[in-house]
Amino acid sequence: MDDLTAIREVADRFGLPISTLHYWERRGLLAPHRRSGRRYFDSEQVYRVALIKLWRETGLMSIEEIDTLLRRRGPGREWQEAVHGRIAALGAHIDRLEAARTYLGHLLTCAHGDDLEQCPQFRATVPVHS
Repeated sequence: MDDLTAIREVADRFGLPISTLHYWERRGLLAPHRRSGRRYFDSEQVYRVALIKLWRETGLMSIEEIDTLLRRRGPGREWQEAVHGRIAALGAHIDRLEAARTYLGHLLTCAHGDDLEQCPQFRATVPVHS
């Protein structure tokens, strides 16, 4: 067995509360070793913490999606559907962020100054649903 890292050190390394690591363990995403009732992580489990954190933060993935990816063994392709779904969701999110950048940039240069609500160009970007 390789060197083990205490849960506190893992939590600190990744800027996570210990309760998050406990939750991920309860969900079956992590399997720390136990010594005298304390949790310790081997290098594979530390890597898994890093991977889960990456997928949560940059992929904006749910715990359910991560669980699907981590269990991607066997004949089913559920994990691929999860990845395709996440790619589509990220594309939609990127589109919303680009729209926000555009209108915020316009607000900085708008000739209407303090009366932004009267700017026809800005008004055209605001969706009004009935």
